[in-house]
Amino acid sequence: MADIPETRYVKSDDVHIAYQVLGQGPLDLLFVQGFVSHIEAIWQSPQASDCLRRLASFCRLIIFDKRGVGMSDRGSQIFTLEQRMHDVQAVLDAVESERAALFGVSEGGPMSLLYAATYPHRTSALILYGTYAKRDWAPDYQFGWNSGRWDQVLGRMERHWGTPDGISLAMWAPSVAHDRHAADRMASYFRAAASPGAALAIMRMNREIDVRHILPSISVPALIMHRTAEHVIAVENARYMAEHIPGAKLVEFPGEDHTWWVGGGGAIVEEIEQFLTGQRLAHEPDRVLATVLFTDIVGSTERAAALGDRAWRVLLDAFYSKVRDVLRQFRGREIDTAGDGFLAAFDGPARAVRCAGAIRDAVRSLDLKVRCGLHTGECELAGERLAGIAVHIGARVAALAAPQEVLVSQTVRDLVAGSGLAFAERGTHQLKGVPGEWRLFGAMVG
Repeated sequence: MADIPETRYVKSDDVHIAYQVLGQGPLDLLFVQGFVSHIEAIWQSPQASDCLRRLASFCRLIIFDKRGVGMSDRGSQIFTLEQRMHDVQAVLDAVESERAALFGVSEGGPMSLLYAATYPHRTSALILYGTYAKRDWAPDYQFGWNSGRWDQVLGRMERHWGTPDGISLAMWAPSVAHDRHAADRMASYFRAAASPGAALAIMRMNREIDVRHILPSISVPALIMHRTAEHVIAVENARYMAEHIPGAKLVEFPGEDHTWWVGGGGAIVEEIEQFLTGQRLAHEPDRVLATVLFTDIVGSTERAAALGDRAWRVLLDAFYSKVRDVLRQFRGREIDTAGDGFLAAFDGPARAVRCAGAIRDAVRSLDLKVRCGLHTGECELAGERLAGIAVHIGARVAALAAPQEVLVSQTVRDLVAGSGLAFAERGTHQLKGVPGEWRLFGAMVG
């Protein structure tokens, strides 16, 4: 992981606000994060880090933690929009920014709306994602949360904050909800970002927010983005804002994820870049046809609990070593690791299938079983990482594999015709978050 930007502080009233600056572009873009945040912990997410660095490639990106969360002072649990606007002013003054575009995400949206309407001379543009002008249900605003939904969410947060159940990944980022390690990382991020009391105070403040009446007074260029099937903020909130902000541009993306850098954050970055500069990213990632291989240890949670942390770490290191040896043999490229999972890429699907079988056989000496999933598709190259729908499909296929099985998509099966590999029909499946039905096959390797 690349070095994270230096964290600095500025005093706003009696509160110290933590902020970072990266990039040297001609435009200033202030990222107003949602709900809770931690400007150092966010860099631990490869997807978030990639998206932030892409933003910083065409602008000077300024990120900060709002008062009460992250690395900013947490002494108070009173978080008004007015206070937070003052904090924004303090950060912009500290970095000597005369005018900045605001990128308000989720809970950061209403304050960004209010700031743009109040300080148009300091706001070059307003960019919103997954946000709202009002959070609570009302007879004239029926796509807010009703009392039952509020009670459910607040109750879960109070009982389980800091665990994967505290913020349901199935609600915030369903495309990775099957990934236990993603859930653990998300829980760790929220623990770093806020205490339970602060999180509850923020959510209760959110329930009271209503900035609908200021929407017609926003005069700066406005871009509103939303995913149509997300589960936290209904897309009708975006459509409402687009109808009431003069000249606003509404862009709707497919997908269920509320977390903006999950499930296609690159498309959001590109839309922002085009809106601010009139052109797509100059360094738009190359696209390449690749076969992605996901491996996962079967029963890892139970095995880790039985062994204890130290012994499990030793076993994982041995697992990683064997997988990497096999990858080198089959000319695979390691893309990422997450706990006991491996993601690798190949320029040939037959080698990828044979590599999966070899990994399965190699780790038997460690008394480990794995499941493997493969898919071939067009992937985005973002530095050393791969992104795009093909990667998501590969992960979904792996999640359906039985222990010791190498499960592949029909695309892989079709592409290896003539290779001598044999396959067994595994039926037609729905892959969560992926359109259509998918025929899957078990590879007879090893």
